Order: sequence, then C-alpha cells, then structure tokens
Amino acid sequence: MEVLHAFILLVTSIFSLLSASSAFQNDTAALLRFRAEADPHGRLLSNWTTTGSGGGGDACSSVWFGVQCLNNRVASLSLPSLNLRGPIDSLSSLDQLRILDLHDNRLNGTVLPLTKCTNLKLVYLSENDFSGEIPQEVASLRRLLRLDLSGNNLEGRLPLELSNLTRLLTLRLQDNAISGRIPDLSLYQLNELNLSNNELYGRLPINLLRKFGPKSFLGNQGLCGQSPFPSCSFTDFITPPAATASAGTVPSNPSAFPSTPIIFSGKNSRKGLSHGVVVALVVSNSVLVLVILSFTFAYCCSKCSGGPNGECDYSERKRNSGYNSEKKVYASNVGGDSDGGESNATDKSRLVFFDRRKQFELEELLRASAEMLGKGSLGTVYRAVLDDGCTVAVKRLKDANPCARKEFEQYMDVIGRMRHPNIVRLRAYYYAKEEKLLVYDYMANGSLYSLLHGNRGPERIPLDWTTRISLILGAARGLACIHTQYSSSKIPHGNVKSSNILLDKNGVACISDFGLSLLLNPAHAIARLGGYRAPEQAETKKLSQQADVYSFGVLLLEVLTGRAPSQFQLSAQPPAGEEPPADDLPKWVRSVVRDEWTAEVFDEELLRYKNIEEELVAMLQVAMVCVATQPEKRPSMVEVTKMVEEIRVEQSPSREEYDDSRNSLSPSLATTEEAV
Repeated sequence: MEVLHAFILLVTSIFSLLSASSAFQNDTAALLRFRAEADPHGRLLSNWTTTGSGGGGDACSSVWFGVQCLNNRVASLSLPSLNLRGPIDSLSSLDQLRILDLHDNRLNGTVLPLTKCTNLKLVYLSENDFSGEIPQEVASLRRLLRLDLSGNNLEGRLPLELSNLTRLLTLRLQDNAISGRIPDLSLYQLNELNLSNNELYGRLPINLLRKFGPKSFLGNQGLCGQSPFPSCSFTDFITPPAATASAGTVPSNPSAFPSTPIIFSGKNSRKGLSHGVVVALVVSNSVLVLVILSFTFAYCCSKCSGGPNGECDYSERKRNSGYNSEKKVYASNVGGDSDGGESNATDKSRLVFFDRRKQFELEELLRASAEMLGKGSLGTVYRAVLDDGCTVAVKRLKDANPCARKEFEQYMDVIGRMRHPNIVRLRAYYYAKEEKLLVYDYMANGSLYSLLHGNRGPERIPLDWTTRISLILGAARGLACIHTQYSSSKIPHGNVKSSNILLDKNGVACISDFGLSLLLNPAHAIARLGGYRAPEQAETKKLSQQADVYSFGVLLLEVLTGRAPSQFQLSAQPPAGEEPPADDLPKWVRSVVRDEWTAEVFDEELLRYKNIEEELVAMLQVAMVCVATQPEKRPSMVEVTKMVEEIRVEQSPSREEYDDSRNSLSPSLATTEEAV
C-alpha cells in the first residue's frame, strides 16, 4: 500500500509539473498571438520574442516589456498609450492575470474575452474602440476591484449582474453609448462611479445619486429624478424617451393598456371614447400626416436634380452653408474617380474617422454653417458649426490630386495616429478624386502669429513673457513628439511657422499641419510650403527633421524680436525704424549680437519688464544654436525642449515691475514710434 501511495504521489507531481509547464507556455503563446494582431510590424513590442539574447523560451523568463509574472504565470500586462490595434480575444487564456492596463490605445472588438480571466483585479481599458455590450458574464470576475471602460463605444444596457462584483471599488463607464435604465446596483464597497455622457434614461436611483452626486450622471438627457435632473413624469417610469428608443420607436409596457378591447357604442358611451377624444385623435392624426408630408417634401427638395453623371448640384447648399464658391464636395457617386475601383460609391461618400465617438455624416458637414478662416499654401481652412453645436475646422486641400487613394489613406493614417496635447488632432478625412477634406479639432484662440503681430499699436495688449515661453514650450514638445515617434523613418513636420502654432480653448499651444508635406511631390514641397527654410534646402530641395529644428529656431527669434521673418524675406528694404544688414531674421540677429547691441534684438514689449534679462538672453542662445548654418551642429528637438524647460519662468513681472522707460537693457534703445 505504501508503495502504491508513493506511486500515486509521484504520478500526481509529474502531472502537476507538466500542467504548470504547459500553462506558462500557453501564456507565452497567448501573448504572441496578441502581439501579432495588435502590433503586426513588431515595432512596439520588439522584445516579445522567444529567441535572441533576451529570449528564454517564455514570457516570464525573458522579461518582456509590460509583462510581470508570478509563479511563472503572467500576472500583469501593462501597455498603455502605444497605439496598439485589434481585438483582445487572445488574452482570454491568461487565467492568472491580475492587472490589465491597456488604456489609450486603438483596441477594438468586445470585452467578452476578459470574462474568462477570472482572477482579474484591476482592469484599465479606457480610451480605446471597444464596442458591443457589457456582457452578463462580467459577474464571473468576483475578485475585481477596479473596472475602467470609459471612452469607448460600448452600447446596450447596464447588466444587473454588476451587483455580483461585491469587491468592486471603482466603476468608470463614462463617454460611451450605454442606454437603458440604471439598475439599483447593490455595490456597498463602491466608492467611485461615473456613468456620465451616455444615453441612459428613466428614474435615477436615489441611493446612487446621494452617494456619488450628480456629476457621475451628467450628459444623459433622459435621466430624471431630484435636482439638478428634471422631475420624473409617469411615462418616465414606463417607457424610455423617444430620442433614445431603438429604431425610432418607443417600446410599450403591456400592463399600461387595458386587457379588453374598447367598444364604440351609442348606448353605453362610457365604455367607449367620448366625442371630444375622437375629435382630438382625428386632429392629431391629421397634424401628424401633414408633418410627415412636409418632411418628405423638404427631403425631396434637398435632393440633387441629377447631373449627367449622376452628380449632385450643391450650388444652392454651398451658398447657404457659408463655404461660398470655394466649396465643392461630392457627396455621392463621385464621377471620374479612376483609382482602380478601390471603393464603391458608398465608400467615397463618407468621412473616415479616427475616433468612433462624436462622429457625423458628410451631409451634416455640408449643412453646417461655416466661415473661411484663411488660405494657405496647401488649401483653405473653414470653421464649421454642426447642427448639434459642435465646432470643427475643415481644411480643403488644394492641388493634392496626384495622391492615389491608397497612398492618401496611408498618409492620413500616419497623421491620425498622432495623439499629443500639443499637436492638433486630425479627426477625420474625406477622399475623392476631385476633393479632399481634412477635419480637425477647432482651435478657438487663433495662432501665435496673430498674438505676436496682430494690432501692433498703442492700444495693443502686450504679449507677456510667461505666455510667450509657455507657447514656445508647447510647440517644442509637439514637434519633439513628431520627431521621436518617426525617428526611424525621419518624417519631418516640414512647415514650422508661427501661423501653424494654434491655441486651443485653454490657451495651450498646438502645432498644426503635421504630415501634409507628405502629400506633395518632394521636388515641389519646398516651394509650396511657407515654413521658415533652412539654408541647405536651397540646394537639397528636401524636407528634413534638421530643417525643422532650424525653422523652430527662427520661430524662437520671431517670439523674442516680435518681428515676422517675412519682413526680411519679401522685401530688401527694412521696415521703418529698423536697419537690418541682411535679408533674413537669423542673419540680422547675428549681426546685432556681433556688434554687442544685444538689447536691440528683443521686442520692445518685453523690454518694458524688469528682471527678465537673463531669461531673454538664455532663450536667445537656444535660438542661435537651432539656426546654425550647418545641419549637423543643430541639436535635436528633444534637446531643444529640455533647454527651454530649463529656463525657469515663474510668472510674468507684475505691474509694479513695469518699466515705462522701456529701456531696461540698453539706454540707447529707440522704440519704433520714437524713430518714426
């Protein structure tokens, strides 16, 4: 018996070891499948390999990036903000996974596969493209502490099974398309709940409102209850609002209707409808028919009259929308597209979005009220206000037609992948042979150019030093991000100038027009783009990241001097009150510094403030390094950003430090007004 018992223990141990070995090999295989789908080029997860110097045969012994193990099993996977794509089905076999952090990527599909990872405790999947419903199987994640699915495209109802997650501390589901009523969740450990900006309706459970406050539920138009939400009517307890009902209908509650039919009878009119009710029904039905006919007539009138090739005549719409004669958008069946049949008419008539939230149709863009903001070397920019009040910037590209559809879409993908707080976000694009539109986030506070050079005169509000350096730092960080992300392919911005440094609603500087240089023939790009050109570009006729650094140095000089580089580029005669000995801004600054008249370099608005001399000179030194005539002597944008960050500026000088003499650096300085 003892021998038999020992044999059984031996066999059990062997099977346990084989099972464990198989388990962590399965973890490795699962992660490799995930990599193949999420990072097909292997650039982001380059050390996820079972071979090579760091490879030890599995994910745990190889110390893969973002992977942590416990007892030779994958216990943590943390890969935020890497632009990963694809579904997460391959992760379903990681049954020992405790922590999953994949927020701020472009992952898609459903979250159902995660319900098989029953040991999960922390799940962070915000800011992705997940869709579908929150599955009822979420109840299997009994150990879950924090669940963040915000900023996705989830829809459907909140499953009551969420109440089974008794250990849950955080539930973030804001910024989705979740609909239906909010169940009375009995999650006593929950201390953070956010359901804002969804499509929820009906009565808000009072216990949830009292515990988490109204901010957790704002942005759901159909919710009612206590203030600040509207009071609930009787129908709020029975049916959802029409705006959120499926397919435009309101599901009825059978219990709200009588179980026996209504009989019209002259002898017993109390059992039927009164004459007043009958009249009201007839009138209401007549009004409904008139409304339907009106909408039908309006829709037919708005349709195109039909050109010879089936094209639509949008001339009237163009006049009404504010795009004037500049706007020519083919909304359906663009004729003459010879891209080899790459897409049908339906594909050609739609906007392609990089973010599934806040999408709209091309027709909505055509209906939008719009105003022209300006014309540049690459096209015309409009400010468009959609029907729902959302404001976007639309750039209508000019002469970008040589790009075929496939090539154009590849370039748009490069631009659309860029996500940085100091880079203007490309939201969508539209492609047709005759028309190409780019839709950006609208920057409400204009450009750095207008802040520096607009309304120069006695009534102008000076642009203080703190604001200038913060805008420069933001632009530097955005440009450094572009250079870093595309360091291997050396993709430049190609059009760095003050009019391309835009300010959002919070006054944050964002660099715009990234990637548009890719649409141009390299031989023509230098001539077409209006950025500040580096000396070597006169011969090479090429854009480069080193040339971007030179352009940024000119931008720094523009901020420091208050003088537009175009003043020196377009005219051999110096502006009034100025005596530049050269034909461009960097040469003029070098000559002034060489003659030891450094004070004359700086903008007179800056000279009105005391105690900033050292900071001005330090920034001037950074600019001069950037505009070195030899490209190899220029620093990288990452190094430039660090230099600017090291110039500490607490705040702009106060009114008490304001110097009306305006010559705190040089007694010989003469202002423009005095010289004139």
